[in-house]
Amino acid sequence: MKRVWALLPAVFLYLSEGVGELFSVPEKKNYIYGNVEHPVKIYVKMHHNSPFLACMDKELSQTEIIDPISLWMGPNGKHLKENSHINLTSEGKLMITSFQASMSGSYICTLTYKIISEETQKEQEIYNIYTFMAFGYQEPDFAYQMTVRFTTDSCNGKKNSQFFKLLIRILDEIIIDLTCHIEEPSYKCHFLEIPKHGLKEELFIAFQVKPFSPERKAACSKLSVDCEEITNSNVHQARNRIEEFFLKQTNILKHEFNYIPNIHYVEHSFKVIRIDSCQPGFGKNDILHSDCASCCVVCDPRTYSPNTDVTCQACLTVHIYGAKTCP
Repeated sequence: MKRVWALLPAVFLYLSEGVGELFSVPEKKNYIYGNVEHPVKIYVKMHHNSPFLACMDKELSQTEIIDPISLWMGPNGKHLKENSHINLTSEGKLMITSFQASMSGSYICTLTYKIISEETQKEQEIYNIYTFMAFGYQEPDFAYQMTVRFTTDSCNGKKNSQFFKLLIRILDEIIIDLTCHIEEPSYKCHFLEIPKHGLKEELFIAFQVKPFSPERKAACSKLSVDCEEITNSNVHQARNRIEEFFLKQTNILKHEFNYIPNIHYVEHSFKVIRIDSCQPGFGKNDILHSDCASCCVVCDPRTYSPNTDVTCQACLTVHIYGAKTCP
């Protein structure tokens, strides 16, 4: 008996290789089921594939169905047929491939099947209609607004301006290999009255950390469908590097200087806020798209977004998804 069991793995491998998929374990697919009572919303990442949309509800999928026929209709009101973006299985399931903004909208499936009476063998034809609302989405583009303070011995003179320019140049060099850069740098000098320390003069410095220019991002998009993840990962790394740079300033002051420089970092003054933006034609709406509240979702008809704002604006003359202009 032991010899038989020992041979089984080899026999299985041989059969599997010899007859292809006949003996392979079926892959578990990601199905989204419909609901006869209300449309089902799905969010598909741009240039990716949708999950399989099943032309039935969850309850019906657990029962035997006699003579099922599925008929799908797309957002343009026409019946769907197999093409480069439409994958229809023999079981009537639909996958939308390489999703584009223009593919957003309602996908309606009519399921026809029969119920046969066990007593009379009489056939009754049943019609169920399932509606799926598909929306293309992108991850928001990240940027970071940063502020930091430095003590100075005087708000007058050129040294503050020289220090500021040097600081921004250093920060740019820290993140240049991540194809990120500093934007909108500014500073102001203020007088502060601090309890038990009297008056102090400090530089309030602000700047933004952003990924590379839109032109280079467009080139990146042609190379990778996950360009958003790459750019967001880079700018997040840039944020961490800059934070580490300022955190080290306190340690340097304490352990590497015999005296305190006239201009030096104010401990715990570094602050950072993430700023999200969406590409034109996309926006955020945590009410309409609560299941994808952090996503940049394609603008609905009657709305548009001409810039990188996170809000789709109203425009009654727009009749498409993902509009960038208001005619």
